[in-house]
Amino acid sequence: MGAALLTALLAAPAAADQAAPPAGAQPNEQRAVDIVKFLAGGVTGLFLHEGGHLLLDVAFDADPHVGGVRFGVVPFFAIEHRPDLSPRREFIVSSAGFWVQEAGNEWLLTTRPALRREHAPFAKGVFAFNVLTSVGYAVVAFARAGPGERDTRSMAAVSGIDEPVIGAFVLAPAVLDGWRYFQPDARWAVWASRAAKVAGALLVIKSR
Repeated sequence: MGAALLTALLAAPAAADQAAPPAGAQPNEQRAVDIVKFLAGGVTGLFLHEGGHLLLDVAFDADPHVGGVRFGVVPFFAIEHRPDLSPRREFIVSSAGFWVQEAGNEWLLTTRPALRREHAPFAKGVFAFNVLTSVGYAVVAFARAGPGERDTRSMAAVSGIDEPVIGAFVLAPAVLDGWRYFQPDARWAVWASRAAKVAGALLVIKSR
């Protein structure tokens, strides 16, 4: 079910980007349309990330609900669940958003390796959200800052791995995917990116 949902949602970038621009559209109008599509891609990336958490919460009957969190003065929301999950399930649920992002990037960069050169604002918005969100989480993990509900903190708590190390595992695929975006012919980056994603997923073994 998770694979089917992810495939359906990731098909949206291609459909949105293939929509023909209005006939006779002016450059400024087309630029505005592209910006809207790019932002829509970012919002889609957000919902995919949170949808990953929600899907696993439902699978584990974890009583998922929306809770408010704050990063400094910035209010936000997160999918929360009951606190009595087993360590392994807690790690899986906390990791789900990153796994969705990494799978999404892999799908985009494998099916559209020349994405950077395409006129694809929606797909680029999804990709930008995935990369920048992982970088942001990694920075927060390195600093051990941010709201207590942050995913990297939960992953560290149940695995016994220092949070900055978790941050490094989150950061590596994002950096390598960014490299693949700008240098699509770098085969070493393709396999290094995939290895980093698998290594991050295998951290579930450490959850005690």
